[in-house]
Amino acid sequence: MALPSDPDFHARETLRLIGPDPQNWVPDREGVDHNVFIVGGGQTGSTFAFALRRAGIGKVTVIDAAPDESKAGIWLTHARMNRLRTPKGLPGPELGLTGLSFQSWYEARHGAEAYAGFDRIARTDWANYLKWYRGFLGIGIRYGTRLLRIEPADGHFRLHLETDGTPSVERARKVILANGFGGSGGAAVPEVLATLPQGLVAHSSAAIDFASLKDQAIAVVGSAASAFDAAGTALEAGAKSVRLFARRNSIASVPINRVRGYPGAYDNYPLLPDAVRWRQALRFREAGSTPPPDAVERVVRHRNFHLHLGSLWTNADVEGGKVVSDIGGETFAFDFVIAGTGYFADPTRKPEFADFAASIRLWRDQYTPPEGELDEIFGAHPYLGLGHEFLEKAPGEAPFLKDVHVFNPGGFVSFGLPIGDVPSIRRDVPAVVARISRDLFLTDLDSYESRITGSHPAEFGEEAYASAVWRPAQTIAAE
Repeated sequence: MALPSDPDFHARETLRLIGPDPQNWVPDREGVDHNVFIVGGGQTGSTFAFALRRAGIGKVTVIDAAPDESKAGIWLTHARMNRLRTPKGLPGPELGLTGLSFQSWYEARHGAEAYAGFDRIARTDWANYLKWYRGFLGIGIRYGTRLLRIEPADGHFRLHLETDGTPSVERARKVILANGFGGSGGAAVPEVLATLPQGLVAHSSAAIDFASLKDQAIAVVGSAASAFDAAGTALEAGAKSVRLFARRNSIASVPINRVRGYPGAYDNYPLLPDAVRWRQALRFREAGSTPPPDAVERVVRHRNFHLHLGSLWTNADVEGGKVVSDIGGETFAFDFVIAGTGYFADPTRKPEFADFAASIRLWRDQYTPPEGELDEIFGAHPYLGLGHEFLEKAPGEAPFLKDVHVFNPGGFVSFGLPIGDVPSIRRDVPAVVARISRDLFLTDLDSYESRITGSHPAEFGEEAYASAVWRPAQTIAAE
């Protein structure tokens, strides 16, 4: 089948059929630069920009700390999988508009048969799709801009920014944190590795020069997907050997989250009782984070890959420029160690929130689990409202917190998904936009009430229907 001469035809038709974007209905406020300020220009930041535009909310700005588009997000930086971990048919940034979907974009360029020929999307194809999405929809992103501090002001926030080393302050009414694992926490590095010299260890989320690992002995600590992806990348870069150390006695292989992937559980999960959501989070931890089958196949095909099960790192020293560790009764020496050990979420440890961190309600403030279900890591997650907003620890203590919306993995315990990944988009982006729209409207209700009760000029006069007005016969006779 011949491909269309204009690969964007269906996308253009989609925008034509849904009509022009609504006009901005949010009035300007003196001294406020942005109605909504989005931190993070990746897949969810871009999706929010489009969704807010379609909701008629103007003065929306998106920033990203990366110096340019090629370094933004994870897909061309520290994401090292060959294919995405999620099924290709999941709804995503298109927000129900099929002409803007990955499938429509891909088939317009490669054909329907090519799309049918794979089960999961190649990482680089996804990155190219997102680049097209931003360009086609005209979503502008200010690169090289970092958020340093959110300072509550009178009815808005003073945002302390840094752009290419130059500080500035801008003012916004709403903030969306669509900035990945670093947005509510950061990389979790075990203490045994954290004390090693910087040149000998790196977390899997860091920018690692894998070419420099050629002919080196590499250790990967951890057994989730990012650990296997790092191991595979090192092997393909020519590492002399790669040993992956897992705490568990077997690799987690049951994707426990998929059990509740049906619409009833997916759509209503945020409304579940705290105890149920807490137990579901614990169940996920007990089952373990699963690497996809192709990530395992990617490494085991290499004869210089070795998997160490039930092998917890408890010691590490530096001898002769190498990392030396005794594990399972054996001594190993490595040229470099990669920590594929996951992430933590704790907004009280983020300098951006220093002005109000003590007032943020965490799960440990909201819910006291029964004995045997305590978990310090999950207890440090923020307890979020239905619009992904921060909540106050004590009512009236910090009412402005509702204007900071957390769309990053810090929302895992509250929403049951890795927030920011593709599965979270369909349910949660519309929910956040609806809450922002409601808040902006109700905050200025007096002005909007005046507007909606105002007059509107008539579209026609009585003469338009005068000839059809029924008149009784006696009335005609009297005339």
